[in-house]
Amino acid sequence: MTHNTVFEQIRKTDKKGNEFWSARDLAKALEYSEYRHFLPVIDRAKEACTNSGQRITDHFEDILEMVIIGSGARRKTESVKLSRYACYLIVQNADPSKEVVALGQTYFAVQTRLQEIRQMDEYNRLSTEDEKRLFLRDELSKHNIQLAAAAKDAGVTEPLDYAIFQNHGYMGLYGGLDAKGIHERKGLKKSQQILDHMGSTELAANLFRATQTEEKLRRENIKGKQKANDTHLEVGKKVRKTIAELEGTMPEDLPVADSIKKISMSKQAWVSEKKK
Repeated sequence: MTHNTVFEQIRKTDKKGNEFWSARDLAKALEYSEYRHFLPVIDRAKEACTNSGQRITDHFEDILEMVIIGSGARRKTESVKLSRYACYLIVQNADPSKEVVALGQTYFAVQTRLQEIRQMDEYNRLSTEDEKRLFLRDELSKHNIQLAAAAKDAGVTEPLDYAIFQNHGYMGLYGGLDAKGIHERKGLKKSQQILDHMGSTELAANLFRATQTEEKLRRENIKGKQKANDTHLEVGKKVRKTIAELEGTMPEDLPVADSIKKISMSKQAWVSEKKK
């Protein structure tokens, strides 16, 4: 059984159908020997929640839950009802030396991002694959700019260095394939941009890779080209592992989509015609 599966197995649903996690269950999953040792992590996560502009009460709810004590009897004890976002903040503030914490960071980061996209009003109004592609391609363009800035702060300053940095992310996500390898695997010409020929599923995977790499570079204040490259490779691998856990199709095996530029031009032409 993988740790990613453990996080999914301890997920609960309340009477209203909302998913949540018990803080006591999560403490055990993250290998904290006693719940009291886990409480400072929850406090740090609450602080991060406030700093991110979110209301603590939307994600952390104090509750009483039944637990089995040493004699086998059951009694009510204090716990916290956690949202998926709360779990994400907790694993970001837990003991980073534990392998299970690193796995939890990947699981909740990807799942939280998926949830965010699904909850975006703008995204939910989209009905076609083309519309979703345009939306995600735009999101990825924005986050690639932020990723480039984070990489620059880490020491990736020259164009060639950045190309190498990007290749490390691709190699992690695409099972060792760099940009050239992806082109060959998908039958793309050198002049064709990889991102322009991705479907929504593949774009989403690359969006996760970009956002999580940027966050990790900044959060851990990573310095040096090699460390930045290693970070991008590591995040790519973790996103790939999560796709495997969800039994999804690996990005290199997803079909090649028509150029998104054609869709964009068609949309612009439609908007112009509508304005006449």
